[in-house]
Amino acid sequence: MSIRDQIQIILREIGEDPGREGLRDTPLRVEKALGDLTRGYQEDPREVIGKGLFEAECDEMVVVKDIELYSLCEHHMLPFFGKAHVAYIPDKMIVGLSKIARVVDIFARRLQVQERMTVQIAEAFEDVLKPKGVAVLIEAAHLCMMMRGVQKQNSVTVTSCVRGRFRSDDRTRSEFMRILHGHRG
Repeated sequence: MSIRDQIQIILREIGEDPGREGLRDTPLRVEKALGDLTRGYQEDPREVIGKGLFEAECDEMVVVKDIELYSLCEHHMLPFFGKAHVAYIPDKMIVGLSKIARVVDIFARRLQVQERMTVQIAEAFEDVLKPKGVAVLIEAAHLCMMMRGVQKQNSVTVTSCVRGRFRSDDRTRSEFMRILHGHRG
């Protein structure tokens, strides 16, 4: 049974008429939307990183912040959205900046929990780039908390994963946090 057929069944089960004008094309639209929202399953983040590596004599922190992300909670298939901040300290290699945002997108475009996604992003960069350290911080609002259940519209979930020097050196971790908050020091 196709996704379209199943969506028609869901529409009937909730008391709607899948044949009415506004819903006739909904099963096809939902099928296409789900394909787009889960396209991350078809992409390999490690391959994306590998195609963007460059030799460089740089060992200073690289930070890409405010990367927009949109994902679906695997528990309710409701959206969560927010921003990811990714930092790394190069060790002989740097990665194209656009690849950082693409990797965030690849993991976000899967059924997810924010905690796992944060770790997956960090591990992908750690595995391929082999940096001296990597840090990922994600801030997101979850519609499953906002629209149902506890209905807390102003809550934001923050998750982080720090590896290498970001974990072992308090000054490096503090510098990352200062950069995220717009302070120089």
